[in-house]
Amino acid sequence: MPDSDFAIKVEHVDKVYKLYEKPSDRLREALGLSRCRHTDHSALKDVNMTIRKGETVGIIGTNGSGKSTILKIITGVLSPTAGTVTVNGRISALLELGAGFNMEYNGIDNIYLNGTMIGFSEKEIDEKLGSILEFADIGEYIYQPVKTYSSGMFVRLAFAVAINIDPEILIVDEALSVGDVFFQAKCYHKFEEFKEMGRTILFVSHDLSSIAKYCDRVILLNQGIKLGEGGPKEMIDAYKKVLVGQYELPGTDEASGIHLLDDEEIRKAAAAAADGVNVNPDLIEYGSQKAVITEYSILDENGTRSSAIIKGSNYTIHMKVEIREDIPGPIFAFTIKNIRGTEITGTNTMIEKSFLEPVHAGDIKEIDFTQHMNLQGGEYLISLGCTGFEEDVFTVYHRLYDVMGLTVVSDKDTVGYYDSESTVIVK
Repeated sequence: MPDSDFAIKVEHVDKVYKLYEKPSDRLREALGLSRCRHTDHSALKDVNMTIRKGETVGIIGTNGSGKSTILKIITGVLSPTAGTVTVNGRISALLELGAGFNMEYNGIDNIYLNGTMIGFSEKEIDEKLGSILEFADIGEYIYQPVKTYSSGMFVRLAFAVAINIDPEILIVDEALSVGDVFFQAKCYHKFEEFKEMGRTILFVSHDLSSIAKYCDRVILLNQGIKLGEGGPKEMIDAYKKVLVGQYELPGTDEASGIHLLDDEEIRKAAAAAADGVNVNPDLIEYGSQKAVITEYSILDENGTRSSAIIKGSNYTIHMKVEIREDIPGPIFAFTIKNIRGTEITGTNTMIEKSFLEPVHAGDIKEIDFTQHMNLQGGEYLISLGCTGFEEDVFTVYHRLYDVMGLTVVSDKDTVGYYDSESTVIVK
């Protein structure tokens, strides 16, 4: 590819972080008072990618796969441990809320601060100020200190600055997820304008429907390794397989134009996303412990333990309960909440009329709640409980709040919390 045809070229990039058990270990090692006191964590391993001018390219992968790290290296926020990155064009990046903003300054001051950092003169920023204010649409708050902004106002202003300073390359990392639906629609409309103008867009998102709609090409990362690249549909399908531990690397599929690396290390990384239960280390539990929930997991439609479920498939919430004292009629339950704490759905064995029997000390009960996944794509929390009534008094034997994380993978999200699975006929 001629040098003039690419916007970004990443060649054999590694990024290794030194991890220390405590801050004093870092100091002792830096002063030479002790031998190596750190362990190495590889965030990126021999990553190669070329982004052509005018492309809209998405990067997808599980949490911890290296998506944000590679964007920070491309923008110069981080330096690679090994390898090179070449950028051919002026970059505007929206990586993290607050990056490049002074929280004490008001919105106007931050517009000029950011514009100056990117390389624009005061006169050039003056010319762009109107379009920035119109796009942000936060009214009189523009004259208030940024530290008083809501997250929604913050991202509106940050994105308005990033997208209206006429960049040749726009890089966005999940920043649109906090905007309301109308603002997101306006941002994606701007993406379309950028594409028509021949600008380059590189963005990370868990919103697979947006990846499918707007991207010309998609790069799949997992555990710091590039698993493959190709068309949106093919790579989203591959990502779904990674999430449920069923991703196999066939080499090069010339028919689809996807190149998948064939390496045993990658196979291990591909399975790492589905190695068990995503347990909350800060869960809240309480109860009399006459019965105790000893095991729990989420199973996909193939019976594989996984914290990620594909929308439209069946899945099971499983728990094992050890009965420690006689109980007249235990009730086993689960609930699913979104990350804002709103209860979305749930049920229990009494509602379902599936188990209304007494149990005795020493009994072991295994409960499976199986249902169809029609929640919208996103992150959720699962709570489990074993309760009952003793002489008409409601009693909690064991309750685990927000014990497991659940990721719903979707390439079609409708309005609201769940998909009504409508059948649509247009005549």
